[in-house]
Amino acid sequence: MADEFDLEALVHLEQTFYDAGYADGFAHGRIHGLIEGRALGREKGFEIWEEIGFYEGFANTWQAIYAKHGHNDQRTMHHIKHLLDLISQFPRINPSAAVVSGATEEVDISKLQRQIRSRYKALCASLGVKPTLRAADTEATEGGGIQSADQQKQVWKLEEDARRPTMQGLSF
Repeated sequence: MADEFDLEALVHLEQTFYDAGYADGFAHGRIHGLIEGRALGREKGFEIWEEIGFYEGFANTWQAIYAKHGHNDQRTMHHIKHLLDLISQFPRINPSAAVVSGATEEVDISKLQRQIRSRYKALCASLGVKPTLRAADTEATEGGGIQSADQQKQVWKLEEDARRPTMQGLSF
C-alpha cells in the first residue's frame, strides 16, 4: 500500500493544478485574442482608409477642377501631386503579413499618415479652403476644447412647430 501512495505528488498538487489551468487559459486566451484582434484591426483599418480615401477624393476633385478650368497655380498642383504620391505609398494590404513572408521593407504607417494630413492642410491653405480633418468623430471648438458629435451645432435651425408631433402622430 505504501508503494501506491506518492507523497511527492501530493506536495506539488496545487502547483500541478495551477500549471494545468494556466496552460488551458493561455490557449483559450490566444484564440479569443486572435478573434478580437482581427475584428479591431478591421475596424481601425476601415477608419484609417476612410480618412485616406477622403483625402484622395479631395485631391482628385481639385485636380480635375484645375484641369478643366485651366488654372496654372504651380504651388497648388505641387501639393495635389505630392498628396496623391503619399497616398499611393500607403499600404493597401496588411504590411505585417509581408514582413512575416520575408519582405524586409517596413512602412511607418503613423508617420506616413501624419505626412498625408500635413500635405492635406497645405493643399487646403493654398486653395483657401478650411480643412476638415477626418481623424476623429470630434471637432475642436473655438475655445480649443473638444466638441463631441452629440454637442455639435445643428446645420439647419428647426422651428418649434416642426418639433411637435402632428395630429396623426407622424412627423415628416
